[in-house]
Amino acid sequence: MSTTSEVRSDADLPVLPIARPARCPLAPPDEFVDWRVQPGLRKAMFQGNPVWVVSRYQDIRAALVDPRLSAKTIPDSMMPKDEENKVPVMFARADDPEHQRLRRMMTTNFTFRRCEAMRPSIQEWVDHYLGQMIDGGAPADLVHEFGLPVPSMVIALLLGVPPEDLELFQHSTTKGLDQKSTDEERGQAFGAMYAYIEELVERKAREPGDDLISRLVTEYVAKGQLDNATTAMNAVIMMQAGHETTANMISLGTVALLEHPEVFERLGQTDDPAVVANIVEELMRYLTIVHSQVDRIATEDVMIGGQLVRAGEYVMMSLLAGNWDAEFVDNPESFDVERNARGHLGFGYGAHQCIGANLARVEMQVAFATLARRLPGLKLAVAAEELKFKDANIYGMKELPVSW
Repeated sequence: MSTTSEVRSDADLPVLPIARPARCPLAPPDEFVDWRVQPGLRKAMFQGNPVWVVSRYQDIRAALVDPRLSAKTIPDSMMPKDEENKVPVMFARADDPEHQRLRRMMTTNFTFRRCEAMRPSIQEWVDHYLGQMIDGGAPADLVHEFGLPVPSMVIALLLGVPPEDLELFQHSTTKGLDQKSTDEERGQAFGAMYAYIEELVERKAREPGDDLISRLVTEYVAKGQLDNATTAMNAVIMMQAGHETTANMISLGTVALLEHPEVFERLGQTDDPAVVANIVEELMRYLTIVHSQVDRIATEDVMIGGQLVRAGEYVMMSLLAGNWDAEFVDNPESFDVERNARGHLGFGYGAHQCIGANLARVEMQVAFATLARRLPGLKLAVAAEELKFKDANIYGMKELPVSW
C-alpha cells in the first residue's frame, strides 16, 4: 500500500497534461505505461494543485462511481455570481441528488431517439460545409472549414444560439482551454461566454423558440424550479463542450483514418451503419481527447488501486491511460476496428458520463462516413511531422491541411 508520505515534493511532480510523444502524437504519453504497472497511484500537478492520477481502466471505473469522490472540485470563489451574489450550479460539477435533478431537465434533448432524429439535419450541415471546402479547392484546412463548424452549428441550433454568434464561443473556448492561457485569461474567456448566454436566457423568456434553452426557461425557470443563472451556466458548459470536443475528434480522427487507409476506404464504401458506428467507437478509444478534465476530490479517506487517498485530496482520472490498458482490450496500441470497444472511457463513466454522447456519436458517424465517401483521395497536404497539435486539456489540432 502506498501513502501520501512516500511522495516526492510537489516541485518534482510531473505536470498534467503530459505531452504526447512527438514520434506518434496520436498515442498516449509513454509515462502512462509505467504509471499503470506501478503499485498504488502516481501523483502529478494539475493547474497548480497536486492530484493523484488514476491510470488503470478498472480503477477509473470504480472511482467514477464511488460516492466518496465528489465532482465539486471548483471553489465557489472561482465561479461567476448572479445579481444576488449567488453561485449558479454547474451540473457537471455537482453531486447527486442535485446533479441528477439538473441532468434530468436537460437529458430530454440528448436521448438516443432525439439524436437519431437529428441525423438528417446533421447530414445537411456536413454536406454543406464539406461542399464549401471542396468548392474552395485544395489545399484546405479541415479543422476550420469542416471539423469545427459542423459541431458548432449543431450544438448552437440545439441550444438556441444564433449561428452568427458562434465565433464568440470558438474564440473563448480556445482561449479557456489553452494551457498557455493565464488564469485571468481563462476567467475572461468564460466570463464573456457566460454574460452572452445570460442575456440570451432572458431573451428566450420573452421570445421562446424550439430549442433547449427555451424549454428550460418555459418548463423550469417559469415554475421556480431553476434560476436564470444556473440555466446560463449549464448552457455555456454544453455549448463549450458540445463543439470543442467533437471538433477535435473529427480532425484527430481524420488523421488516424488517413494513417489506416484500408479503414478509410472501407468507411467510404460501406452501407452498414454498424460498421461505421464501430469505427467511431474505436476512434474514441484510440484517441481519447480528454487529457485531464475528469477530476474529483475525496470527501473522506478512500483506497483507490491500492493507494490511500486522504480526505481533501484531488484525484484525476486519466481516461487516455485507461483506454490503452491491456486489461481492457488486447493490443491497445493497435487501431483495430474489428474489436468491441464499446466499454471505452472516451465519454467518461457513471452518473457523470457525457450528456452529449449520443449526439457526438451521430455527428462523428455522419462526418467520417461522408468525408470518406465524397473524398476517397483525401490526404495530408503537409508532412505528418509538420502537423500542429493543441497544448490543451482537450486534445486536438490547431489546423489540418489536406488535399484530394
